[in-house]
Amino acid sequence: MQLWFTEMHTPNAKFSIRVDRQLYSGQSEFQRIDVFESLEFGRFLVLDGYVMLTEKDEFIYHEMIVHVPMAVHPNAKRILVIGAGDGGTVRELTRYNSIEHIDLVEIDEQVIEVSKKYLPHIACAFGDERLKIHYQDGLKYVQHCEYEYDLIIIDSTDPIGVGEGLFTKEFYENCFKALKVDGIMVNQHESPFYHADAVAMQRAHKRIFDSFPMSLVYQAHIPTYPSGHWLFGFASKKYHPVRDFDPVKWESLGIKTKYYNTELHKGSFALPNYVKEMLADAEQGY
Repeated sequence: MQLWFTEMHTPNAKFSIRVDRQLYSGQSEFQRIDVFESLEFGRFLVLDGYVMLTEKDEFIYHEMIVHVPMAVHPNAKRILVIGAGDGGTVRELTRYNSIEHIDLVEIDEQVIEVSKKYLPHIACAFGDERLKIHYQDGLKYVQHCEYEYDLIIIDSTDPIGVGEGLFTKEFYENCFKALKVDGIMVNQHESPFYHADAVAMQRAHKRIFDSFPMSLVYQAHIPTYPSGHWLFGFASKKYHPVRDFDPVKWESLGIKTKYYNTELHKGSFALPNYVKEMLADAEQGY
């Protein structure tokens, strides 16, 4: 007998992974948490029926959400991460010796505990002495921060359920207030390909565009996310992600990556025409 996990990407398209076994299933205060093991993608984490990551391709997402802003900001020392309970974003951040402090705000403690137990290669940096974990709502946390962080990374779930508040205009405005005068905010920006995802992407982009003086979008290919075409938002008070990017400086750090490189950094901001049109429409309020 074959067992398959299936995620509906639209009412007419679905994505399936053959499952070897289920390692964990539980219901936290906020969501259902499952961990499966597969021959093709290794172990993968599912929240409320949606794939959050797989061992095979998580490096793409985590490298792109961390190294792009870190390579642009010349002196990022205090970092705020919202969401990211699986630990992958924290793992990538702790590779920078220049970072002095990381605040991780995760609403669901059970996600972190499950990740530590079943995804140890991803959740491997929770013991870093520079990290402080806050188990609370990220929307409420940033309301009380002002000119505190060099970089905010919003590593959230989709804009439904527990992640919905992290896509509001109020939240982005509070993130702006929480950043220092040259701060950067990066968020997972959804996919432009399927209609419902594209609408959510445009809505988020409009709100960020209205909140920051600089708001651009970059892309990556993540096979297990809907359509595989995934976007990230880059919002900044000062730095342009390409013009203010110093590839020689970043390469001198000697950080070994599997996906990110300095050529890809620049190229990831070159978007397909249909995405550029969607973003332009959002910015104009259509």
